[in-house]
Amino acid sequence: MSNTNPYDFSGRIALVTGATSGLGRHFAKLLAAHGAAVALAGRRIDRLNAVKAEIEAAGGKAAAIPLDVTEAKAIAPAFDAIQGTLGGTVDILINNAGLSRFGLSLELTADDFDTVMATNLRAPFLLATEFARRIIGAKHTGKIVNIASIGAFKVLPGVTPYCTSKAGLAMLTQCLAREWVNKGINVNALCPGYVETELNDDWFKSDKGQKQIAGFPRKRLAQETDLDGMLLLLCSDASRTITGSLMTVDDGQSL
Repeated sequence: MSNTNPYDFSGRIALVTGATSGLGRHFAKLLAAHGAAVALAGRRIDRLNAVKAEIEAAGGKAAAIPLDVTEAKAIAPAFDAIQGTLGGTVDILINNAGLSRFGLSLELTADDFDTVMATNLRAPFLLATEFARRIIGAKHTGKIVNIASIGAFKVLPGVTPYCTSKAGLAMLTQCLAREWVNKGINVNALCPGYVETELNDDWFKSDKGQKQIAGFPRKRLAQETDLDGMLLLLCSDASRTITGSLMTVDDGQSL
C-alpha cells in the first residue's frame, strides 16, 4: 500500500534559514521528525552542527550549510552544496532568518533600517527566486513558507523597521504566489504572534514583559509547538490549493 500520509516528508529536502536557534531550530527538527532531509542554514557553524547532531541523534538526516542570507553571491553556492550533500533538489524552503532593531524611529539610523530589510525582506526574495529557478528547471513541485509576523499588519511599537519588513514579506509572498501559480510552486506566509523562545525568555520574565503578556486576550505566550500544525500543512500536499495565503497563528494577540 502506498503512503497516503500527507505529513510524511520522506524523500524531500527542506532548507531552513536561521536554523541555529529559536523557531528555525524548532522547524528544522519538526520537519526532520516527519522524514525530511533538512539543510540547516545559518552563520554560526558551531550551532548548526549542534542542531544537526540533535536531528541525527533522533534518527533524522541533516546537513549544516554555513550561509549569510544577505550575501547574494552566496545563495546559489549554498543550494549547490545542499544538492551535493543531501543528493537532490530542495523541495521545501522555510524563509525563517530574521532580526530586528529596537527603538523609536527618530532614534534609528539608515543602517538600522537597511540591516533589517536586508535580512527580513531582500534575503527571502533572493532565496525564493533561486529555489524557484531550480524547481522549475527540474520540473518538480515546491513549497515556500515565509515566516512573517502579526507585525505585517499590526503596529508593534518600537520596531518600525521590523513591521515594515514583515509587511513587505507578506506582499512578496502574494506576488510570488501569483507569478508562480502555474509553475508548481506554492508560496505562503506563516504569521505568528509572540512565541516563547530562548531568544525572548529574559524579556518575558521581566516586569515589563509580564505586563505585556497580561495585555494579550488570553494572557499567555504561544509555544513553538503551537505553530507545528500550520507549518506542516503549508509544507505538505494537503495544502496543494493554498497559495498566496497569510496564515495568522497568534492565539488572538492581534484581535
